Amino acid sequence: MTTIHQVAQAAGVSISTVSYALSGKRPVASDTRRRIMDAADQLGYQPNAGARMLAGSRTHIFALTEPLRLDTHAPTHMNFVLAASIAARRSDYDILLLTDEQASAGMRRVAATDLVDAILVLDVAPDDERVEIARSIDIPTVFIGIPDDHAGLECVDLDFESAARLAVARVADAGHRHVALIGQPAVTYERSNFPPRVRRTVQAEADARGIRHSFATSGQTGHDAIQTADATRRALDAGATAVLVHGSDETHRTVLSVLDERGLVVGRDISVVAVAASFDTTSLPVPVDTIPLVPRESCELAVELALRALGPDASEPAVHLIAPVYLDAGSVVPPPE
Repeated sequence: MTTIHQVAQAAGVSISTVSYALSGKRPVASDTRRRIMDAADQLGYQPNAGARMLAGSRTHIFALTEPLRLDTHAPTHMNFVLAASIAARRSDYDILLLTDEQASAGMRRVAATDLVDAILVLDVAPDDERVEIARSIDIPTVFIGIPDDHAGLECVDLDFESAARLAVARVADAGHRHVALIGQPAVTYERSNFPPRVRRTVQAEADARGIRHSFATSGQTGHDAIQTADATRRALDAGATAVLVHGSDETHRTVLSVLDERGLVVGRDISVVAVAASFDTTSLPVPVDTIPLVPRESCELAVELALRALGPDASEPAVHLIAPVYLDAGSVVPPPE
């Protein structure tokens, strides 16, 4: 059985530093903590959970509140759940997943029982009812998403506004004067915080640049290939020469299928940008320029902020935006003459 002494030797630190890193009793530099966690993983070290909780007065459990509804796009949401779980385990934390459709119920339960050390909030709505709960409890809470009323809250998210402006700028700088945005299912513009941010910013940036623009959802409550295809055809018929897609992999595939049906070659006859895509766009049938939404980045930062809130160097809550990155695959070209 691997001992804490062996972990300390492998990581090149003292036994007490390993103990502090695993228990969270004292702050440990992030690179040192990661080295210790890597050594513990490689050696298969498992500290006694009961002793750890008694020594550190911690449960070493984070709650992850993620309401799963009938219209939830499970692959996207599970990417975030998995990323949060992996990030938590790196710091010797387990995840208690709260999937109540009424998201506030599970959050109130864990807050009342002191079962968890911190709460991570996913699928954030513009008027999220979990905001008031977070303000009323002593348990550190980190929102992975930004509700409209976020004063005094710790929030992490991709800078969707910058991502949308970047997408419009790319096609505008290439000479396009008519852009179409094919977005999320209609219900997400009521329940989620980020789709309206992308839509508003695309429209505002296009207006500022004097570019014609159109918008359509990919269905009412879930992915609807027929509605997505019809919306894409209408945009092309109206003269759009560039298409921004903010949706699931199925939405992207449907848009690309319509372009192929029209005999349009992406990167030659038509320009396409995947905006804030949370899936691997290299799996699509043709390469497209992508501004990725990487669940790992958001979740690792959220876990780091939760851990910081539990220690002596806790800072005032703030909104933390992750800068977008543009991955050029050659799918944006000047419009045809």
